[in-house]
Amino acid sequence: MKIRILTLALLSLFLLAGSINLSAQKRTYAENYSGLNLGLGIGGYYGYYGYVNRSLPVFHINYEFDVANSFTLAPFLSFSSYREGPYGNGYYYHESIIPVGVKGTYYFDQLLNANSDWDFYLAGSLGFAIIKTSWDNGYTGDRNYYQDGSPLFLDLHIGTEYHINHKLGIFLDLSTGVSTVGLAIHR
Repeated sequence: MKIRILTLALLSLFLLAGSINLSAQKRTYAENYSGLNLGLGIGGYYGYYGYVNRSLPVFHINYEFDVANSFTLAPFLSFSSYREGPYGNGYYYHESIIPVGVKGTYYFDQLLNANSDWDFYLAGSLGFAIIKTSWDNGYTGDRNYYQDGSPLFLDLHIGTEYHINHKLGIFLDLSTGVSTVGLAIHR
């Protein structure tokens, strides 16, 4: 059921992205900038992954749109999964983490007088993590042992995007939660 809801949400996001007029840099509030960002990242020691105590690969997607001059909001969804063990008689612990939230971004392009090929920003993200945990069948130990992390989080970001052309860019987002590198799609 959860996978079906996640699939429908992602499909809706892609359809929405395809129906909106997108543009690269040199944007103003009146142009209604928006873009789809797809990223792969690493998290593990801070933010909503803080209790894992190691780095994890993370898939990240967000849809960014203007709300004021040089300020955007981006609802996002990420996914990561890991397995730990074996414990006792060979049993493993499994966890899937799906952070959902919104990222607010301020672009410093005008202040820095940046070349139109580049974007520079600071951001903050707020959200909650949906965490599904399980142990292999037959495990008889404490099933609540790893449920330490809070599902609520607040992360800080600093990043940049290089516009390959007016439809495509690559970005680097360094964060206190999950740092990502990825592809930005504009239309």
